[in-house]
Amino acid sequence: MQDQLLRNDDCACYLVEAIAKKSQNIKWETSVNGNKVSHKRIRRVSIDQFYALVTGEADAFYQICMVLPDVIAEVIKDGSSVSVPKDTVLEELSNIAKNIDASSEELSMAMAMYLLGFSSYSGFARSDDENMINRIYEYAKRIAESK
Repeated sequence: MQDQLLRNDDCACYLVEAIAKKSQNIKWETSVNGNKVSHKRIRRVSIDQFYALVTGEADAFYQICMVLPDVIAEVIKDGSSVSVPKDTVLEELSNIAKNIDASSEELSMAMAMYLLGFSSYSGFARSDDENMINRIYEYAKRIAESK
């Protein structure tokens, strides 16, 4: 890998973190025999930043997350052997969902999950804007209505 990176300026290597602590695209630094090593084209990226790199859309991961609840519901509805396990974070998600003025509990729960898990990711960033949750809800509703 290192040889390829040194010989080809168009190459890069990415460690994509599906669940990162925050949105990031940073140089991956590690230690080998007690010495720090890194290369500018070996990167640690959160999944939102990876999707942005691959698609060219800054909020591509956010867009996928907005349609994912419908996809999951469809799979569960069509799959007779699919079961939904009990989740230990359900109570926390329920508390967040109660603050979301959405037309369905399922949509509220999905949005709460995204806000909890991806609060620093592109498209999900929390701000002082009180209308952020409503904008997310309206965006998801428009997508659902356009089907």
